Amino acid sequence: MPLIINLAPTGMLPSRQQTPHVPLSPSEIAADVARCVALGVSIVHIHAREEDGSASDNPHIFADIIHKIREQSPDVVITTTTSGRRVPDVARRAATLYLDGDAKPDMASLTLGSMNFSSDASVNSPDTIMQLATIMGEKGIRPELEIFDLGMINFAKVLIAKGLIQAPYYFNIILGNPSSAQATLLHLGTMISDLPAQSFWSLGGIGRFQTRANALGVVMGDGVRVGLEDNLWLDEQRTELATNAQLVQRVAAQATALGRPIATSKEVRTMLALRTI
Repeated sequence: MPLIINLAPTGMLPSRQQTPHVPLSPSEIAADVARCVALGVSIVHIHAREEDGSASDNPHIFADIIHKIREQSPDVVITTTTSGRRVPDVARRAATLYLDGDAKPDMASLTLGSMNFSSDASVNSPDTIMQLATIMGEKGIRPELEIFDLGMINFAKVLIAKGLIQAPYYFNIILGNPSSAQATLLHLGTMISDLPAQSFWSLGGIGRFQTRANALGVVMGDGVRVGLEDNLWLDEQRTELATNAQLVQRVAAQATALGRPIATSKEVRTMLALRTI
């Protein structure tokens, strides 16, 4: 099976003070995505920023990012965030789900539980998760199911039983967060074994765990999640700041070395039953 490469180029936290390489404006994000699509990226997971660099839930900024990405990379699968890490209000979190026409996202993130990060919390109540899943279903937007721990997989099954999400299912398994599943074979194997049928899964890691998680994803998974949202450094010793292109190149080189083809955006659209552009 070809490898899905899912790029998270910006996130809501990385700043210019931390790295000069993080793309923040719509034009910067679109240009960085285009560079990475040329290297094999088929899905892009986007966050928006205000002019001062702070995280934004403004749907107009997201629409500008989406338009600019599609001008340069028309086939790439676009996922918008519905993160609750900084915004608890469901209406604000769901704002991008109401974009339409050329600005409509193909997918949207859906984190399946609450958790603590190293310095703050992401709060996702059952009711909030179900409301977001309902809106995604009504709008024909496939959830990008983000899971950080085993219980979140079980909640995916709750959503399936309620008819709120439909197969095929796409999971991002993200390892290495201090308060959830770690980047070990035991934790990963337990989570994979509990995924529902008709699931595709990509593997990402936080900080220094991104490299090993991506390597495991290349060898074992349907895909990887990679990018500056989760990790700013090219090496575990933190001696060299990475670019998104460098992080993608490393994944692509690993796949090539193993003789594994890299999925095109059109192939991913077929796999995940997404609309054809």
